[in-house]
Amino acid sequence: MNTPFRLDKHPRRSQPPLASPPDRYFEQLPSRVMERVTSEVNSPVRWLGLLPAPLRTALASLVLLGGFATTYVLIQHPPTPPADSLASVPQQELVDYLLASDQRVTLTDLAELPATAQPLPETYLQASPSEVQDVLDAQPLEDTYL
Repeated sequence: MNTPFRLDKHPRRSQPPLASPPDRYFEQLPSRVMERVTSEVNSPVRWLGLLPAPLRTALASLVLLGGFATTYVLIQHPPTPPADSLASVPQQELVDYLLASDQRVTLTDLAELPATAQPLPETYLQASPSEVQDVLDAQPLEDTYL
């Protein structure tokens, strides 16, 4: 089991492993500690410690609420719809961004986006109503999904 430990068998070192303290260290130590303590007591927020705990809690809550309210009032921007902010980006910049990314955009990704109401460009669509009707009639009637 455990062998008994005898302090007599372990001789004491002749010199301590640490250096000795400087001269008059222990005589000056109480005055140094008192200087530090008195300088902390004279802090400018001493009156806050004299308030009762519920009043301090209420004061802290009011400061936080005032900070949030100030932030909300100062940072109120008129909301812009996402479609308008995206419409302000040039078309070429969007294409460059999509081509530069490592992930390619698939038809499934595009199908998940909501369709925005855009007017048909009439500059390059010059089809007569009968041609449009013929193309629509040629489309299959089955429901096919991508």
